Amino acid sequence: MSLRKGVFHVIATPIGNLSDITLRAKEAMSEVDILYAEDTRHTSRLCAHLGIKPKLRSLHDHNEEGRIAEVTEHLRSGLSVGLVSDAGTPLISDPGYRIVAACLEAGLPVSPVPGVSALTAALSVCGLPTDSFLFKGFLSSKSGARQKALSELKAERATLVFYESKHRIVDSLADIQATLGDRKVCVARELTKAFETVLQGPLSEIRQLIIDNVDWQKGEFVVVVSGAVEVAGELTAEVQNLLLELSNDLAPRRAAHIVANHSGVPKKVLYNWLLEQKDGKCGSASSS
Repeated sequence: MSLRKGVFHVIATPIGNLSDITLRAKEAMSEVDILYAEDTRHTSRLCAHLGIKPKLRSLHDHNEEGRIAEVTEHLRSGLSVGLVSDAGTPLISDPGYRIVAACLEAGLPVSPVPGVSALTAALSVCGLPTDSFLFKGFLSSKSGARQKALSELKAERATLVFYESKHRIVDSLADIQATLGDRKVCVARELTKAFETVLQGPLSEIRQLIIDNVDWQKGEFVVVVSGAVEVAGELTAEVQNLLLELSNDLAPRRAAHIVANHSGVPKKVLYNWLLEQKDGKCGSASSS
């Protein structure tokens, strides 16, 4: 393999099992003139395992902005530059997007060296729909902020994916259940590592299993949550008005049956909504 010069190479590395390194990733790491790493000590151990000795430089959240001029200058001078994170594909909840954006803006080529990602690994074994998913990275470390963020996803029909740490997994699952309900969930722990665990089922059951097994509270987690259930039809203003109009002359159940056939909205949804409206009116009248 001969790397193109003046190119910024974004290189995926294993998320646990070192055998998951690709031949191309190993070659890229060994051939780049400079390899930027999230943690040079961590990457040094991987390089030692691979038997390579690249020229390492650090690039993490705290110094990324300051590295932009340095990296772009290296590329302009014709050097090949690489980027790795501590594990998996760089930029997926890891540093690097500012550098990549700056390179692209400057007209400097960026090339992926694809490989493992905890995100796609978890999706491949979650047993939930993957044709549409929404990745939200790490939830907040504070319960109030977590619940607020989750409440904004309540109507999202795509499968939801989060990363979580061992310190918050139990509390985060509790907040997900309290906010989104007892949905089907997959908790993938320590993917590709010796103690890999993939749990799937109702959120309440999976959370209890993790509470009961202290070992399952350790490691790195990907949490995959089923999206909101799609309701056939929509309870639009037109549907509501038609339902209310019919209910003036018909029993609620009969009115709901007719509108269900017309709109596609389940009869139970219509019937319950109509009862809520009528109960609301009665409550208002009695309190005046």
